[in-house]
Amino acid sequence: MSEAYIIAAKRTPVAPRGGRLSRVEAWQLGAETIRAVLDDAGMQGNLVDAVIMGNALYGGGNPARMAALEAGLPETVPALTVDTQCCSGLDAIALAASRISAGEADVILAGGLESYSRAPIRQRRPLDEGDIPESYERPPFSPWPSRDPDMLASAAALAAARGIERSGQEAYAVESHRRAGLDAYAAEELVLVAGLDRDAFTRAMTLKTCARLPVLAGDATCGLTAATTAVEADAAAVVLVVSERVRATLKNRGTAVAISGSASVGGNPEMPALSPITAIDKVCHDGEWAADDFESIEMMEAFAVQAMVCIDGAGLDPSRVNARGGALARGHPIGASGAILAVRLWHDLVRRDEPGRGLAAIAAAGGLGSAMVLRREDTR
Repeated sequence: MSEAYIIAAKRTPVAPRGGRLSRVEAWQLGAETIRAVLDDAGMQGNLVDAVIMGNALYGGGNPARMAALEAGLPETVPALTVDTQCCSGLDAIALAASRISAGEADVILAGGLESYSRAPIRQRRPLDEGDIPESYERPPFSPWPSRDPDMLASAAALAAARGIERSGQEAYAVESHRRAGLDAYAAEELVLVAGLDRDAFTRAMTLKTCARLPVLAGDATCGLTAATTAVEADAAAVVLVVSERVRATLKNRGTAVAISGSASVGGNPEMPALSPITAIDKVCHDGEWAADDFESIEMMEAFAVQAMVCIDGAGLDPSRVNARGGALARGHPIGASGAILAVRLWHDLVRRDEPGRGLAAIAAAGGLGSAMVLRREDTR
């Protein structure tokens, strides 16, 4: 099977729920990003074979199809929406790569789109006449209520079990914001939407500020706060995945980054934060790579403790992980978060203008984990 290549990658800014992107539908965020990716690649929409997008909060339907049509793609281009919660965006890209490697397509737009702000209010229909609808915040991620914890509670339990104190988590979060604040390259990734040209949540955060925040879950020693938990957010991210045949026609092959491997794994539903460790181990084993083979690493920061445990558990060099800041400094647009990791990784590898490998990894509710390896070799 031949390799698949990413030749263009864009994302919208990430904005907290209720912020600057709150009046933009998820599929509109996706459409803006699709148009920008095609423009960057100099490719016409009629060459696209399919659109695959991750989404978790839209409430049904097929927002990938909505985004494709809004973006002006021909009506003949099919679209598929993937829901593996937080892994959705990265899994969508992996599915696109698999289809291309299998010879089923040559050009696929893949990524994720999400709007916490426009997510529908969830209710269950009443079973008996006279009853009222029952509201609920989220669907179950495990069939066993005793093994289906709230994500915040699960992360707090992990922090307590590993003895990772609040102060350590806060130091990690402060560093994430510091790195994001120094990021001189974010503009290369971004699509201007609703007048927003930067990630809206990044700020100058201090340990003193963090220490004043109340505990959201857990105890005073190892508990989680708003600083150590990624904010709910809106965003979209899209990459253009092509076959070797299409890559061979490019004038500048240096923008082509190979998707060299991916892994999707299942783990303990009670501790989903640990699943990326297994996914990283699997993708590295399959590709015969070691942790220090990656120049750039994008690890999801849904919680500071989750990122800290995964970095340590996978044996990664912290200086190479989220070197330009992570989701604690941006926000967590669930179905788009994995795709954002891939977009940032692609830009890092292309900007280096030399051969290199990158790794992206993310966890999802229900005990899911996904990882992907990107490789740049030809810099001509």
